[in-house]
Amino acid sequence: MPGMFNSRKESYMKFTKMQGAGNDYIYVNCFEQKINNPSEVSKYVSDRHFGIGGDGLILIKPSDCADFEMAMYNADGSQGEMCGNAIRCVGKYVYDRGMTDKTNISINTLAGIKYLTLTLENGQVSKVKVDMGAPCLVAEQIPVTADTKEVIAAPIEVAGRIYQMTAVSMGNPHCVVFMEEDVRELDLAAIGPLFENHPRFPRRINTEFVNVVDDSTLRMRVWERGSGETLACGTGACATAVAAVLNQKTGQEVTIQLLGGELEISWAGGEASVYMTGPAVTVFDGEIELPDI
Repeated sequence: MPGMFNSRKESYMKFTKMQGAGNDYIYVNCFEQKINNPSEVSKYVSDRHFGIGGDGLILIKPSDCADFEMAMYNADGSQGEMCGNAIRCVGKYVYDRGMTDKTNISINTLAGIKYLTLTLENGQVSKVKVDMGAPCLVAEQIPVTADTKEVIAAPIEVAGRIYQMTAVSMGNPHCVVFMEEDVRELDLAAIGPLFENHPRFPRRINTEFVNVVDDSTLRMRVWERGSGETLACGTGACATAVAAVLNQKTGQEVTIQLLGGELEISWAGGEASVYMTGPAVTVFDGEIELPDI
């Protein structure tokens, strides 16, 4: 594809498949190659039948205000502001490949600069703690249409049923719904898109459906804006922990059980940062020939 890639073969893209708690993305080192049409590339490579397969595309880029920059694209080609699982994998990528020798690094995103602490095992990153910043609860900034400044345990009607939602932004918008019925039995493919495209969410929404297991454990499934159901969502887990504290369902430190694994989240409330700790795993490296997108 002439002009799209500045690499040794113009129509080929080198990549690394990585996952954090099962939330898998295709990572590209933009210090070495340039991607000029990332939205279309993300749609192509994310396809699990005809592409590589993943929840989207992550570009690792130089930054003039942080150690690195992360740009993320969902499986449908839309650009996302932040992804907690993906940013942990970026931390592992840049350390394991010798792009930095620091175990405390900063990464710029559309949701601002995030700060990572890397835990090493046998010289490689095994898990990452991320300072995700303070949550935003202001409805118009999330954004969610509401008559109140904040949306906490507020009613929303979807497909004729009234749910109680708590809206939180972790740099991207989230709607957290606590449920009595087992979320493992939900028909998420049916209900997820109805939340995502509900008229109360001007920029669509990521939705977390949550069971309270005990005062320090939550079970969660997530429907991600632009990607559908994923095995994990880092910002969603953070939003869920915040919502749990606000609704007095758990303490300030909580384990989130997701389909792809567990994440440890802590939030002291108020303007304090949310901290997320979880795994980062390299699956494989490869090279793919792209069509004329």
